Amino acid sequence: MDLIIENASVLAADGAFIDATIAIEDGCIAHIGDAPANAKSRYDAKGALALPGIVDIHGDAFERQLMPRPGVSFPVDMALDETDKQLITNGITTAYHGVTLSWEPGLRSAEACRTFMAAFECLKSGFISDTRLHLRFERANVDMVEEAAGWIAAGRVDCIAYNDHLPHIRRYMGDDNKMSVYANRSGLSLPEFLDLVQRVSVRADTEGAAGTARLAEAARASNTPQLSHDDATPADREHFHNLGARIAEFPMGDVTAAAAKALGDPIVLGAPNVVRGGSHTGLQSAAESAAKGLCDILASDYYYPALLHAPFILARDGKLPLNEAWGLVSTNPAQALGLNDRGVLAPGKRADIAVIQNGGSPSLAATIAAGRLCSFG
Repeated sequence: MDLIIENASVLAADGAFIDATIAIEDGCIAHIGDAPANAKSRYDAKGALALPGIVDIHGDAFERQLMPRPGVSFPVDMALDETDKQLITNGITTAYHGVTLSWEPGLRSAEACRTFMAAFECLKSGFISDTRLHLRFERANVDMVEEAAGWIAAGRVDCIAYNDHLPHIRRYMGDDNKMSVYANRSGLSLPEFLDLVQRVSVRADTEGAAGTARLAEAARASNTPQLSHDDATPADREHFHNLGARIAEFPMGDVTAAAAKALGDPIVLGAPNVVRGGSHTGLQSAAESAAKGLCDILASDYYYPALLHAPFILARDGKLPLNEAWGLVSTNPAQALGLNDRGVLAPGKRADIAVIQNGGSPSLAATIAAGRLCSFG
């Protein structure tokens, strides 16, 4: 055996915690049970929990490494290397970087997206965490539909989400202070940004729906998982379900979430919502949604450490037992994304493991990613 993890309380595939040793060979779990006699390396978990590695369906906190302040950029390779360290030190062994392809200039522009993707594809094989691309397509960005469809067909996109933040921006058209924030983010003057919003709005109203349908067609043809973001109504969820977007990301309210549940579509909410005790935008509580069966997956969204802490908070507060709560950050996202080789600890599965001491607050002792041990304790 290449590595064995001894003296661990292992979350087994059936949901039970068992005292066992995990034997790892060639990056996969070979055996869970008694300790093998021989191993190249041993790690003593000292009674800690051994849980499936975290699968983050949507995280964009890497943007802070790219542009920590408006207009202040750092090289993509440096930013992604630092992000990989953050992922591993939070037990995240599979990460989908949420890269926004917007109609706005700046950090989320087409040019920035192309640059990011080119660098990402050169660098990703060197990351410890299995890092993938989650394309967050702004539906008003009609000029980029065909290019994005080509990326999907070429296998450059690991999942795609349909976003539409234009209506939210339009709502503030009379508020120069608020619009100046958006303008600064885009590197435009306020008049330039207002003019851009007007021009984009006209085309979005006439061409946006067809563009989304075109992308959905490309995604279906390539079996690329699809998500819809911020569904406002059950009708929105049904519309995107029919396009093939079978993951509901941040549905806006229990009624829409219940509609997703009725369709059999997994529901994604934010782990920061759980950790902070509520939504920063005034929407539903992710903790209460989980307790009601209206949250299947937690995403890091904008804060990676939240994924490690949220399941323990749900268990502490009696919302879900720990084994079920941990499934929100491991088993369920893996299943939703078609990653059948991970998300549970069982022989034959990829050896992605988070070793966690739970002394009131979870403390990560080690992360094993495809059999590679990173020890922090």
